[in-house]
Amino acid sequence: MPPLAFQLDYLSVEDYLRGERVSEQKYEYVEGIAYAMAGASLRHNLITNNFSALLWVQLRGKPCFPLTSDMLVKTKTERFRYPDLMVVCNDDPSDDDYVREAPLLIVEVISESTRRKDKTEKRAEYLALPSLLEYVLIEQDIAEVTVYRRIDNWQPSYYYLGQELVLESIGVTVSVADLYERVENGDMVKWRTDLG
Repeated sequence: MPPLAFQLDYLSVEDYLRGERVSEQKYEYVEGIAYAMAGASLRHNLITNNFSALLWVQLRGKPCFPLTSDMLVKTKTERFRYPDLMVVCNDDPSDDDYVREAPLLIVEVISESTRRKDKTEKRAEYLALPSLLEYVLIEQDIAEVTVYRRIDNWQPSYYYLGQELVLESIGVTVSVADLYERVENGDMVKWRTDLG
């Protein structure tokens, strides 16, 4: 289900950010309108947690680290998003503990209801960030990972079970199968059966 706007009048950035600090519901902000974020499925949560854990272990002791979906990224002067996962470094210019401005890597776990927005509107915003080097889309209903890299002029590369995903922006390699650990979808059921 697409997110719903919660007001029709213009909401200033300052009022939006102030509200986000106390709200129990998360909202993304697009040019004066706040859109409520929907809850996530078990598959979505498993994939996000798997990816975050894999990144956390491999980035220990390094200046960059993963942040999950409770951290905003400022994509434009009047646009703030909650990516499912991002990697930022200690030198992020934001002076706000709730907002990052210079992610190297952004990850969205997509479903039928979020696919269009994640592949169009959000993708355009994220790819315009000067700091961003990689944008990763992970399907939750099938085992497919798409990576857009600045170094490849944002042309997509696809990864499947049995392959490794090299995240060049942060020097990390992860197995596609590890991203889908405990996820129950048709591809994973077949994969586990084939492995015996």
